Amino acid sequence: MVDVSSGGYTLCVRIALDIRRLRDFGVGTYIRNVVRGLARLDRDGNEYLLIGGHDLLRDLGPLPGYFHLLPYNLSEDSTRDLFAFPRLLRRFRVDLLHVPHLFWRPRFSPCPYVVTVHDLLNHLYPVSNGSSWRRALHRRLTAHVLRHAARILAVSHFTRNDIVRLFRVPEERVEVVYNAIDERFRVGHATTLDREMIAERYQVNYPFLLYAGNIRPHKNLGRLIEAFAALKAELAKDGSFPELKLIIIGDELSKHPDLRRTVIKGGVQNDVRFLGFVPIDVLRIFYDLAKIFVFPSLYEGFGLPPLEAMALGTPVVTSNTSSLPEVVGNAAVLVNPENVFEIMRAIHRVLLDQPLRDSLKKRGYEQAQRYSWDVSVQQILRVYAEVGPRR
Repeated sequence: MVDVSSGGYTLCVRIALDIRRLRDFGVGTYIRNVVRGLARLDRDGNEYLLIGGHDLLRDLGPLPGYFHLLPYNLSEDSTRDLFAFPRLLRRFRVDLLHVPHLFWRPRFSPCPYVVTVHDLLNHLYPVSNGSSWRRALHRRLTAHVLRHAARILAVSHFTRNDIVRLFRVPEERVEVVYNAIDERFRVGHATTLDREMIAERYQVNYPFLLYAGNIRPHKNLGRLIEAFAALKAELAKDGSFPELKLIIIGDELSKHPDLRRTVIKGGVQNDVRFLGFVPIDVLRIFYDLAKIFVFPSLYEGFGLPPLEAMALGTPVVTSNTSSLPEVVGNAAVLVNPENVFEIMRAIHRVLLDQPLRDSLKKRGYEQAQRYSWDVSVQQILRVYAEVGPRR
């Protein structure tokens, strides 16, 4: 990849992608796979300028010669960014900008822009300590951003409907382009060496339920822990799965005192483990070894983790709300995420009903195969062609 700041290029259509959030949990997965997909599939002579820091390049791997880094280190929250970012676009004569996440500070872009909306969490579940005028300003500026976008890419029909409903954007300007799982989740099942590594490095050599993802209030982990405590009591009646644990991959427990209290209250201090962040190659092994992947989130704009688990053949219990029924189809057991005992009963059933487990495994494989980054990137390329300047 070439640093474009030192020289000019003359290809007809110059598309800039803001990659500054490449290391964010969900948005980073999206950016990485869209960039790699464009590198595989775009043969139309477009030129791509990746706006971000030099340190992000190693996360993307080798790219073709029509991808160039445009070094830029200002934060999105910086006041200087409001003026420096559009100057950068003008200086390098950008024809089309793609911002791969929803933003609220106006960019004053000198060219048409496409924005990807992953969810509207901050507008549907605003932080309690934010003042009402800040929330109103945030919403007004977000509406400005969406209404002036050349096209909006929503990651699910659920998210598309929310955009139209909350911000009164014309339906025809919002296109559904699904997410897909990282190809590293499709490389096969855990080997004996993988199992030994998990046992040695993480001391995991027992049956476990798994949750993986951010740890935030809408992820509903308090109720998951309560459901697990109730499940342990239920299983103890007939001596089933006495060593069963709940593993939570995300932040450390020390950062969440409310969850620590829930664990203690449920009497499962020895049975709930918080492992913090793990790399994708290790996460794949945990998905594969888990008895069930449980994802009782209250709100998701798409929800990749259930699909990642399905790609490894792991049965999934997830919520019947927001985008999750759309994403998982008939390949998961759906529950009311606000009902602790419904969550517990679903987990209990999936643990002990082998025909159901076999059916979920088969349907999960099929459901995960329905989502493809190649298909999604082809849709994105079509959008670029429709809203970008004509050659």
